[in-house]
Amino acid sequence: MGLGAGLVALAAAPSLASDRIVLKVGPLRQSIELRDLESFARTGEVPDSLRLYSGFLSPEVQKSLYQKLDLDPRMSDRIIADVLDSANGELLLDALTQIAPNMTLDQLQGAIRLAAMQANGLNVISVLRAIPQETLEVDLTAAIGLISQLNFSTLESRSLSGVLDQELNVALAVPPQSDLDPTAAGLQQTYQRSMTMFDEDRQRTIPVEMYWSRNPQGPLVVLSHGFGADRFFLKYMAEHLSSHGITVVSLEHPGSNLKALQGLPVDPDIIKSPSRLLPASEFLDRPRDVSFVLDRLENLNQQADFQGLFNTEDVTIIGHSLGGYTGLALAGAKLDLRSLQTFCDTIQPLAVSPADWLQCAAVDLPEQQADLSDDRIKQVMAMNPLVGQLFGEAGLSEVKVPTLMMTATKDGVTPTLDQQLKPFTQLAGPKYLLAVIGGTHLSSGDPGNVNPALTQLPFMAELDVQQTSELRRLLRGLSLSFVEQRMPEADTYKPFLSAGYVQSFSTPALPLRFAETLPSSLDSWLGLTSKLSNERSPDTADRLVSLGYLQTIENKAEWQKSMAVHLRAKSVVTVLRSPLPLVIGR
Repeated sequence: MGLGAGLVALAAAPSLASDRIVLKVGPLRQSIELRDLESFARTGEVPDSLRLYSGFLSPEVQKSLYQKLDLDPRMSDRIIADVLDSANGELLLDALTQIAPNMTLDQLQGAIRLAAMQANGLNVISVLRAIPQETLEVDLTAAIGLISQLNFSTLESRSLSGVLDQELNVALAVPPQSDLDPTAAGLQQTYQRSMTMFDEDRQRTIPVEMYWSRNPQGPLVVLSHGFGADRFFLKYMAEHLSSHGITVVSLEHPGSNLKALQGLPVDPDIIKSPSRLLPASEFLDRPRDVSFVLDRLENLNQQADFQGLFNTEDVTIIGHSLGGYTGLALAGAKLDLRSLQTFCDTIQPLAVSPADWLQCAAVDLPEQQADLSDDRIKQVMAMNPLVGQLFGEAGLSEVKVPTLMMTATKDGVTPTLDQQLKPFTQLAGPKYLLAVIGGTHLSSGDPGNVNPALTQLPFMAELDVQQTSELRRLLRGLSLSFVEQRMPEADTYKPFLSAGYVQSFSTPALPLRFAETLPSSLDSWLGLTSKLSNERSPDTADRLVSLGYLQTIENKAEWQKSMAVHLRAKSVVTVLRSPLPLVIGR
C-alpha cells in the first residue's frame, strides 16, 4: 500500500485506530488501554495497569509522550515528508519497526503524517491513535535498548559524518615526503613496571603502570582512561611512545574504573540518579589523582632506581572519554556547575546521550568552586572527551595549551556535537581536530584491553578490530608527533600534524580528517545550535530546524563535488559566484 493510499485508508477508517497496546518484555506480555498511557502523559499519575512499569515512567518520559510539535496543518505534510524521506528519517523508521514489529513502514509513515495533520499537534500519543490496528504490539526491550540511539544528539552526529567528511576533506593534500615514519616502533629497549600509590588525604589507592626506556628524553606522558576502563586501555600507545624514549605513566582512577563499574548493584532505579553510577566526587578526584601522582613521581626522581626518569615539569596528558575531561580540567578548564544544573533540570529523554546523563552526576558536587588546574600540564590530547555542559560556555577558554581533540561520528556515548565540536571552538590555545568518520567510542582502545561488557551495550556498537587497525596505527604516529612538539625535533615532526598525513590512513570504513579550524559552514551551524540552547532548552521543532540546516550543508557540498566532477569531464572552465561558490576538489 502506497503512502497516499495509506493516508486515505487511515482517514476513512478511524475505527481501526489503536486503542490497546500489548507490551512485550521477553516472554511476558501485558495488554493495556491506550487511554491509560494517555492519562499518564496528561496528568503524570501512573494508572494501576501501568504500575509494573512505574520505574520507567519518569516525569521526563511523561514530557516526551505529551510534548507537542505544533505544525501548520497546511504545511505539515510537506515538513513531515522532508523529515521522513531524509537519511535520519529512515533511521528513525527502521528503529520504530523493531519496537513495533507488527507494523509496516507504510503504516508508520501514514500514522505520523495523519497525526501531523491534526489541529491539536503531533506527539507520541497522537501517532499511536493514528495507527490502523486495533491492538499494537510494542517490544519494550527493544524500545529501551534503542532509546539511547534515537536521540537528536545521535542523529546530529550521523548527519555530521557526511558534513565533516566533505567539508574537511583536502583533495590535493599529500602526506609528508620523509624517510621518517612516526608509526614505526622506536629502537630503544623498553621497561614496564606496576606500582600502587596511596593518597592519605583522600584515602584513595591509585594503581599506576610505568613505561620507560634506558635513555629517557622529552616530556612525561600521562594516560587517563575513561569510565569503566583501566590503565591498560591505551597500552599500545604507551609501548610505542616509550620505544622512542618517552616515559609514560598510565594511572587508574579507582572511583570510575572497571572494578568500580563491576561492583555496582543491578538496580533499574539507578537511572534516576547519575551519581549512583558515577560518584560526583570523581569529577574532582580524577584531576587530583593526576596531580597527586605527579607529586609522587617528583619524589621518585630522587631515588637511585628512578633518577631523572620523570620530567614532571613538562607533561602531556592523553585522555579518553572521561579521561579527556580530566586532561582539560588539569589544563585550566573551569567547571560551571550553574550552567550544568540548568541543563540537567531541563534535560529531555529524546535529547539524552549517555554523556548528557553521566555529566549530570556532577551537580551533586559539594564544592561549587574548585581549581583543578595544574601548570605542569603543557599539552592535552583528548580522545572522545566527555565535555558537554561541564565547563559551560566560557570554561574552556581558559585552556591555553596546545590541544589535539579527537571525535568519532558514530560515538553513541559522547556524541560529536556537544561533546567535541562545540568544545573545540571554545579552546583558546593552538588546537587540532581529528575527525574519525564512522568511528565509535572505543575505536581507539587497545584491542586486548577493552572491557568486553561495554561493547554489548546497545548504544556502544563497536567496529571489528581489523576495521580500526589503521586508526590505531595513525594514533601511534600522531601521538608521537604531538609529544615531539615539546622537544628539539619539533620541526621534524610538525609535517605529520597535517591533513595530508592523516588522510593517508583513511579506509572505506573509516575516512579520517584533520583540521586546525572548522569551516565557515559548520561555524554557522554551531552558531545556530548555540543560539537555540541559550534561548531555552531546545524543543523538538528547534532540533528539526538544526538538523535541516545541517542537511543543507551536506547537500551543498555534494552538489559542489558532483558539479566539479562534471566540469572536469566536460573540460569546462568556469567561475560560480556566491551564494554557491564552486570549490574544485572539495
